[in-house]
Amino acid sequence: MTKENKSLKIKTSSRRKFFKTAAKASAVAAAAVAMPNIATAGGHKTLKMQAAWPSGANIFFEMAGDYCKMVDQMSGGTLKIDLQPVGAVVKTSEIGQAVSSGVVDMGHWVTAYWYGKNPAASLFGTGPSYGMSSQEVMGWMEYGGGRKLYDETLAKVGFDYVGFFHMPMPAQPFGWFKKNVTKVSDVKGMKYRTVGLATNVLTAMGMVVRQLPGGEIQPAMKTGLIEAAEFNNPTSDSQFGMQDVSKHYHLGSFHQSQEMFEIPVNKKTYNSLSPAHQAILKNAAYAANSDNYFKALVRYSADLAKLMNEHKVNVYQTSDEILAQQLKGWDKVIGDFNKKDPFFKKVVDSQKKYAKRVMKYLLMNQPNYKLAYENEFGPIGKVKI
Repeated sequence: MTKENKSLKIKTSSRRKFFKTAAKASAVAAAAVAMPNIATAGGHKTLKMQAAWPSGANIFFEMAGDYCKMVDQMSGGTLKIDLQPVGAVVKTSEIGQAVSSGVVDMGHWVTAYWYGKNPAASLFGTGPSYGMSSQEVMGWMEYGGGRKLYDETLAKVGFDYVGFFHMPMPAQPFGWFKKNVTKVSDVKGMKYRTVGLATNVLTAMGMVVRQLPGGEIQPAMKTGLIEAAEFNNPTSDSQFGMQDVSKHYHLGSFHQSQEMFEIPVNKKTYNSLSPAHQAILKNAAYAANSDNYFKALVRYSADLAKLMNEHKVNVYQTSDEILAQQLKGWDKVIGDFNKKDPFFKKVVDSQKKYAKRVMKYLLMNQPNYKLAYENEFGPIGKVKI
């Protein structure tokens, strides 16, 4: 073949490639007119998420599903999440590492589940209250410096993921007991289940604390491995069958009064998404805050009524004596960690600075809503629902 012929062949081949590429580009451009920009910007993606909750009748798995639906709807179907229940790929305790290493793209759990890697993890959801509820803690996360400290905590434990939070949970019950407990002496030496920093707090109160996954709590109560336990709320507790092993349920506790869900997303996966898809993952979490909270109030109150009326469960507010001792326990636990862990203290100091100002305003501004409730319905302890 002559040099001229060879050159002609190359040019002809190049022209064919050019026209093929141009034709494809035209097709894409035409499709862009008919489809949302997000589809062409990021393409169609399906991410795999594993939750820390079983499927079926489980409100936390349902709430994880609500978040996934919002992502699907916000993206016009171009970003989907394949939600799997606990154990589908890894155990609850392995979710963080599985997301970090890319075994799954996303998770749905709480930071208390990786408290063992760094105690500061528990401050992002199950720490001391300082007057804050979960809603104010989420405010600290987004506007009070918490996000930066959370990212630093992830780096310290080696988790390579981006995290979002949703569902500001109501304060968790003190839990299920074999009898009505009103004094600190009633719970001393009692074998009790909880997780996170609450294990340290209640140990400081003299309780014998064991950390168990949610699904193991009811069987452990049944066999006597533990004598009392908390999980989270009337709906979840009912779904675990706690009413079958105890008839004494104590609401309102400072051991875990401001928790929320954490949604970890593998950092490499997250960075591969379009800016629009990244924004959807973030803003769907914000949307789920309201949706899940509204749902929780309706479902939790309905299931509390069912526990009282159908299962004859005695429901109490945790006594002030026990609450005061919990706060003393928090003071001791936080003081001990502050002395030995400068980073832990850094997070605590940030929370306290935020709480001091924000809660001064909020607590002084809010009227006593209980007065308004009792003005209409009578003493809260006697109201039948």
